[in-house]
Amino acid sequence: MPDVRVLPADAWSRAVADAFVERLRAEPRLRVCLPTGDTPSPLYAELASRDVAGDVSFAQATVVLLDEWADLPPGDPARCDVRLRRELLDRLAPPPRFVAIDVDGSDDETAARAHDVAARELDLALLGLGMNGHVGFNEPGSRPEDPTRLARLAVSTREAAMARYGAAAMPSAGITIGLGRLLEARELWLLVTGARKASILRRTLRDPEGPDCPASYLRRHGRLIVFADEPAASLL
Repeated sequence: MPDVRVLPADAWSRAVADAFVERLRAEPRLRVCLPTGDTPSPLYAELASRDVAGDVSFAQATVVLLDEWADLPPGDPARCDVRLRRELLDRLAPPPRFVAIDVDGSDDETAARAHDVAARELDLALLGLGMNGHVGFNEPGSRPEDPTRLARLAVSTREAAMARYGAAAMPSAGITIGLGRLLEARELWLLVTGARKASILRRTLRDPEGPDCPASYLRRHGRLIVFADEPAASLL
């Protein structure tokens, strides 16, 4: 069973940052996969402040991007690489090595294959939980053996790019590290906040696993930690 840690909402980002700092201090050369989105944003702010204070250093770490929109131009505010740089990487001194997804320099299939190689031997992968049970761009219908690949996106995911993240145009697809590669990571952290995530978190952790909720496959991992705030965990 996953290690489920339920935290007060007002202490969630600090508590997860404490755990991450402890992990990074123990393994300075940590190879970590990071997502973007609303959930990790306060965590990244907390980690950046700890780096500025000298409490931790990312200098020897490697950050591997979880996913990227396939058809947004460089610099678009909704781009995952842009958001992660703005919210965390550009605030770290010195910054970690960053492995983005090369959606600009090659065709999508070549970019996906290259990132699949980069996603091997991850020490830790942090993941958010989508309202439809997706992790990364592994939308419903994804399978636990899926590799890093070009994925078609649910309408709700595409709309979020414009409504919440300010994309200049609505994207149609994205490249994501697949569940097969994520399940090979040494450790997985699932980050979940807010009452609106309560139903899908219960589905993820309590109901039978299945492709309608790709996050449910994460329970196969022997070192899955769920960091949920109290509103998100209210139905567990």
